[in-house]
Amino acid sequence: MGYEAVIGLEVHVQLSTKSKVFCSCSTEFGAPPNTHVCPVCLGMPGSLPVLNKKAVEYAVKAALALNCRVNLKSVFARKNYFYPDLPKGYQISQYDMPLAEDGYIEIETEKGSKRIRIKRVHMEEDAGKNIHGEGDDPFSYVDLNRAGVPLIEIVSEPDISSPEEARLYLQKLRTIMRYIGVSNADMEKGELRCDANVSIRPKGSDKLGTKTELKNMNSFRHVQRALEYEIERQISVVEEGGQVEQETRLWNPHLGITETMRKKEEEHDYRYFPEPDLVPLVLTEQFVENMRSELPELPDEKKKRFMDQYGLSAYDSEVLCSSRELADYYEKAVSAYNNPKAIANWVMVELLGRLNKESKDVTQSPIKPEQVAKLVELIDKGTISGKIGKQVFDIMYKEGGDPEAIVKEKGLVQITDAGEIEKFVDEVIAECPEEVQKYLKGKTKVIGYLVGQVMKKTKGKANPQLVNKLLREKLEGMKG
Repeated sequence: MGYEAVIGLEVHVQLSTKSKVFCSCSTEFGAPPNTHVCPVCLGMPGSLPVLNKKAVEYAVKAALALNCRVNLKSVFARKNYFYPDLPKGYQISQYDMPLAEDGYIEIETEKGSKRIRIKRVHMEEDAGKNIHGEGDDPFSYVDLNRAGVPLIEIVSEPDISSPEEARLYLQKLRTIMRYIGVSNADMEKGELRCDANVSIRPKGSDKLGTKTELKNMNSFRHVQRALEYEIERQISVVEEGGQVEQETRLWNPHLGITETMRKKEEEHDYRYFPEPDLVPLVLTEQFVENMRSELPELPDEKKKRFMDQYGLSAYDSEVLCSSRELADYYEKAVSAYNNPKAIANWVMVELLGRLNKESKDVTQSPIKPEQVAKLVELIDKGTISGKIGKQVFDIMYKEGGDPEAIVKEKGLVQITDAGEIEKFVDEVIAECPEEVQKYLKGKTKVIGYLVGQVMKKTKGKANPQLVNKLLREKLEGMKG
């Protein structure tokens, strides 16, 4: 019997406000432990929370970008549980009246576009962080700098069918959050965290199986690997006659397995009730529309425009729109010189190839978009060949400088004088009698080798089209 996976993701995104959601403490990352705290985020008796307006604005923008319906009235609730990093003994969250509902995003799979529905988006505060001693240190420590940092939780419907789709969904979420400027969504800093609910069922069945919850996945790769393992584990349990237990499991990246953490709590175990220290959050339609008007062009819209406006393929547009900064870089280059396809190739292959090798992004590029445009223009005008262009690009990346100045300084201007190129063509014909005979006997593909020899002699500076033309003329003349 074949099985299929049913996956739903709960994603926590940290909002990039300067202060926490219910107090004025800083949200800066990397401060010494327990220095960004106050009576409110420490849960001191008598302290009262005050809602951060900027956090509300960011949360509404995120909900709109995810095609959700924003509820004009939402209510904060207390989610009660006891853990060392939760100083109040409860977390302020939202429960039955969340900020937004019924959204979706589209992901591009090998089978085409797929819509993943979003059940809800709600606001909540983060907990602190437990730090466990290593080696001879038997103690565990609590750092409450994160306690009270503003989060939104994005809960998907169980529409995800594979670990690959889960990774694509998460990457798309991160891209959207970064595009609209509400979060850096850096998984290494805990700004984007994911829990997964996964179950299996016989293919074609519409009945959901018993789910397990997976935690401790701090990269896209770990999410995919954890889901792959857990799906195989559940299939093995069922095929061996056992039953999958509802529980929370931790991903162990060192062993490549999931391990039992605790039996899963039900919602009623958290004893939710409305937060008595916060009034309901009431928004106006005008406020929501103001937030909508501040949204930038979103990735899917930009991708479609790139295809329509610049004639790019879906793949090229997808790559160039993978970050707002990269898309802006590309458009600045195209506005400086209008050859969209050539510029796309130089940006994606030459620039991104080098940046990715050094784990950098386009904001760290040593080459300005206008310089890429100028390089493409020099190639189009015949001033340099594409091969020389790569040399120039390499110099620009390592040493900086204007492409036109580099070409002049290094003497890289393309040779377009037919008389000068003809001398090199004659030399190659004289030095390669075997290849010449092959051509004369009808093996015309050998022309590529001969062109390469001429280019070698001219150090790549000869116009390759002219070299090809002169070689063919000479060789065809020898047939008579």
